[in-house]
Amino acid sequence: MRLLEAASAHQAGAPAKQLAREAGLALPTAYHLLRTLTHEGYLCRDKGVFVLGEAAERLSASGAQQNRRGMIGEALEHWRDVIGVPVYFALYREGEIEVVGVADTPGNPAVEEWADFRETGHAHAIGQCLLAQLDDEQRQDHLSRYPVQSITPYSVRDDRSLLRRLDGASRMKPMVERQEYALGTVCAAIPITAGNAAATMAISVPSYQEDRLLPAAERLQDEIGKLLGTLAFSISI
Repeated sequence: MRLLEAASAHQAGAPAKQLAREAGLALPTAYHLLRTLTHEGYLCRDKGVFVLGEAAERLSASGAQQNRRGMIGEALEHWRDVIGVPVYFALYREGEIEVVGVADTPGNPAVEEWADFRETGHAHAIGQCLLAQLDDEQRQDHLSRYPVQSITPYSVRDDRSLLRRLDGASRMKPMVERQEYALGTVCAAIPITAGNAAATMAISVPSYQEDRLLPAAERLQDEIGKLLGTLAFSISI
C-alpha cells in the first residue's frame, strides 16, 4: 500500500529506487512487491518508471463512489434530524428505480420494502414522482416491464389511472400517496432538478400522523436548495 501511495504521488511515474525510498522499504523488498503489483495490474511499468495501473484506478473509483454515498448519507441524516421523519433519496437510472439512500431512526423507521421498489413504482410516492419526470416513451417502456398491479386496497388500479395522475403532477408540489404501497403509511416525494437524471427526495409517516406529512414535505422542499450541490454530485454514483 505504501508503494501504491508513493506511485500515486508521481503523475509521470517514478523509478523503483525512488518508490522504495519514499515507502521506507529495502530495495530488494520493493522490487519484489513492485513485480507483484505490476503482475496484478495495480502498477504499470513504462520506460523504467512505475505508474498506477487499471486495477488501482478501479480501486480509486470505488473509493470515490463510497465517498459520494457517504456525503448523501450525511445529508439525509441531517434532514432526518431536522424534520424528524425518515428521509429517502432515489434516482431513475437506466430504466430502473434506484433508492440511493435512506435515513431513519428506531423511533421513526423507514417503510419496509416488502414488495420490490423497482417493480412497484406505480404504488409508492418515490416511483410516482420519478415516473412523472419521464417522457411518454420512457413511461410506457417502464410500464411494459413493470405493469400496474394493486398491492393494497388503495393502490392505483390501471395504467390509465396512473398516467392521468402523473400528467397532473406539478414540479412545484410533492407527490403524495396514502397507503398505496404499505398499509398504515403515507408518503410524499419531491422532484429534484439535479443533473440529467430524474431524482426525488421523499419522506414517510404513519397514517395516523398524516397531518405531519405536508408540513414536513414543505420544510424539506425549503431545505433542499441548501445542499442541492451534494445531490447533483451524487447523480454520478
